[in-house]
Amino acid sequence: MFKKGKNLLNPNTTDTLIGEGTVFEGRIKSEASLRIEGTITGDVDCAGDVIIGENGVVKSNISARDVVLAGSVHGNITTKGKLTITSTGALHGNLSAASFIIEEGGVFQGSSKMESKAVVPAEAQAPKPEGDQDGGLNKPAYSPDSGYKGATIAM
Repeated sequence: MFKKGKNLLNPNTTDTLIGEGTVFEGRIKSEASLRIEGTITGDVDCAGDVIIGENGVVKSNISARDVVLAGSVHGNITTKGKLTITSTGALHGNLSAASFIIEEGGVFQGSSKMESKAVVPAEAQAPKPEGDQDGGLNKPAYSPDSGYKGATIAM
């Protein structure tokens, strides 16, 4: 009768709507997308997208996949993807995103940090050391301090 296991929500669907005229105080954590048309005071943690409508007011930090801001946010925004501030949107806080778009008329007061979507392995990031890269296999057979002054012949 009862299903065991957790239903997986699609982060591409809007699961929660905070309607215009609604005031919410507290932390919201959602696996699906969230649309805010009212007022929220408290942190928003969303695995999907967060859309703040023109009348939406958020006084908190937001963490989401993508964020579209047409209202106002007083707090920091962290996205794994893209932050879009529309012509009616205003962000008063810092942002961290892989991509950032602000339309003409949009407001952004704060600092931004661009995070890359692609993760580069550590061995690809580290520069190779100069000099002895072959473990000494191709060193000359003699050194200036040795007694041998002739040519080296490999067979």
